[in-house]
Amino acid sequence: MVNKRLIISSLLSLVFLLTSFVSSAQVSVESGKQLFKANCAQCHNRNMKDNLTGPALGGVSERWSGREELLYSWIRNSQAVVASGDPYAVDMYNTWNKVLMNPFPNLTDDEIGSILAYVEAVYTGTEGGPVAAGDAVAVVEQPKTNYTLIYGVLALLLALIALILARIVGNLDHMHKVAAGDTEAARPSIRQILTSKSVIAFVIFAVIVLGGYTTVNSAISWGRQQNYQPEQPIKFSHVTHAGVHKIDCQYCHDGARRSKHSIIPAANTCMNCHRAIKKGSTYGTAELTKIFASVGYDPTTDSYIENYDKMATEDIEAIYKKWISDSYIADKELASLDAKGEKAVKDQWNNLVSALTSEHDPKIGGPIEWNRIHNLPDHVYFNHAQHVTVGKLDCQQCHGKVEEMPVVKQYATLSMGWCINCHRETEVKFKDNDYYKSYEKYHQELASGKRDKVTVEDIGGTECQKCHY
Repeated sequence: MVNKRLIISSLLSLVFLLTSFVSSAQVSVESGKQLFKANCAQCHNRNMKDNLTGPALGGVSERWSGREELLYSWIRNSQAVVASGDPYAVDMYNTWNKVLMNPFPNLTDDEIGSILAYVEAVYTGTEGGPVAAGDAVAVVEQPKTNYTLIYGVLALLLALIALILARIVGNLDHMHKVAAGDTEAARPSIRQILTSKSVIAFVIFAVIVLGGYTTVNSAISWGRQQNYQPEQPIKFSHVTHAGVHKIDCQYCHDGARRSKHSIIPAANTCMNCHRAIKKGSTYGTAELTKIFASVGYDPTTDSYIENYDKMATEDIEAIYKKWISDSYIADKELASLDAKGEKAVKDQWNNLVSALTSEHDPKIGGPIEWNRIHNLPDHVYFNHAQHVTVGKLDCQQCHGKVEEMPVVKQYATLSMGWCINCHRETEVKFKDNDYYKSYEKYHQELASGKRDKVTVEDIGGTECQKCHY
């Protein structure tokens, strides 16, 4: 006798497995863009045409044409390819003064393919137009495939096939019973099939598995804020300060080199420059006026206001409305304030009040309440000085190209896996670094040629207690 329940359960299990575990890995220019930023942008110019720490990547697929498998091996571990004696790899290694390329052993074929697709798209200008040397990388957008819809349709088709097969099994079972002499045996209906114990048991099992999968995924992503980009009370342009004027990150965030926190600069730091520069080039004078009002500086008289913290709001309003109106007249080349100009002054003043006051402190003046972007869990220890002063890392490695961000956002996931991968791949800068003098064994191995590098993992950078205490 045909075991109907066993066959139906097997078919439904097959449907579940096919719909739940179909791989979503695809070669995509959009995912290649994100992978390039995370893994390659520190050494390779993002216009793909100019050299940086590493060679320009434009045309890399053509240069390795016919040897794609070796190219993938090079990306995962360039030194292994050089050691194999491949002429092109050896020549590349020597051309770049034997500078080691970071290995990326964890990248899959699809991920490498996505990076190469993004490189060629930017290099050839097939997305967003050609990219000139020195320009920002064109935003490469790929039409997004609606995988949810595809998998939903696939699941319905497989469920329909399973239902048809279940009906066939029921008919075969009915024919078997009739052949055995059971002339009163009835054919099973669709309702009987769907309400059978085996189907109900499988549905419960599927709900538990899918629920567990969703719960684990949600727990893993809990608190992750990648690409978080809040509006700030003052429109501060990193493009202008760090990009155009090349102000070093540590001039404002001076805690990064000497303490655990990088610190948000006080308005007094802004005033080091803006006591002389009183007109805003990007967002206009209105945003600078917020800084002046927060510290009690009168830009009209070029002096700090005495007893500013005791002044009435009306008196403060008179000082800064005068400055705003004078600036508005100068900026707009007006002989006098007209009705439109008066409205602009009033709007700018209201915007200033909104930015500098809150429920807890309705008075103008005092620290600016910036919105925090990067925030690690309380059980994670991170020290900026350890990474910046000792490790000599660039700020961009964790925070991305801030000098190209009109509004700063969280660049990296800041997940534990992200940190551990960095520790596994980052080479410790032993040379002329007194902090690492105690590691005599590694110094001897480097000097003898027994070892060509030391990673953060080698000196205990992946031990739990280094970050969790």
